Amino acid sequence: MRGNLSGRFITLEGTEGAGKSTNLAFMRDYLEGAGITALVTREPGGTAFAEEIRELVLSPREEGVDALAETLLIFAARAQHLQAVIKPAIAEGRWVLCDRFTDATYAYQGAGRGVPREQIAVLEGLVQDGFKPDLTVYLDLPVEIGLARIQGRDEPDRFERERHEFFNRVRKGYLEIANTESARVKVVDASRNLRDVQRDISAQLDACLRSWQT
Repeated sequence: MRGNLSGRFITLEGTEGAGKSTNLAFMRDYLEGAGITALVTREPGGTAFAEEIRELVLSPREEGVDALAETLLIFAARAQHLQAVIKPAIAEGRWVLCDRFTDATYAYQGAGRGVPREQIAVLEGLVQDGFKPDLTVYLDLPVEIGLARIQGRDEPDRFERERHEFFNRVRKGYLEIANTESARVKVVDASRNLRDVQRDISAQLDACLRSWQT
């Protein structure tokens, strides 16, 4: 625990079609309503260099990308993001709200691609040295619903072109993380209407705000 006036790190996770963009904006506005101005960022990305890596990771290409190579790129972007943006902001007492973080690596590259969890854990230790979010909200929904929601998007990225089986593995990976780290990771049913989803998100934020102020 970092003390009442210190910065906080909150992440939002979810598979395709879960509504991360909409709900990230909602979380930012909700925190602002509580008098907290949050720095909003994303992964991979968050700095000019990390955004270039994001483009490498997400762009469709004919060449197959090795799963470990993909994982190393993501952690390279994360190392830059942490040192240039996230950690300095928190050290200044600011709050950071991030679209995806290391849970996504365990879900997508680990459960989805098959990179051994032990290898990801080694990279996590090297890059993060024990640093983790204070709160993670995971937007969960069946894969079929999520993929139906994103149909018609212009030029799907390399991940959005994956098959149902891949996303089922990713979802399972996320749920396993939530089950293992239930104190940090809060699951919100994102298959419902937006009002109900945001009601649950606000309840989770309220609970954390109360806890962190005591």
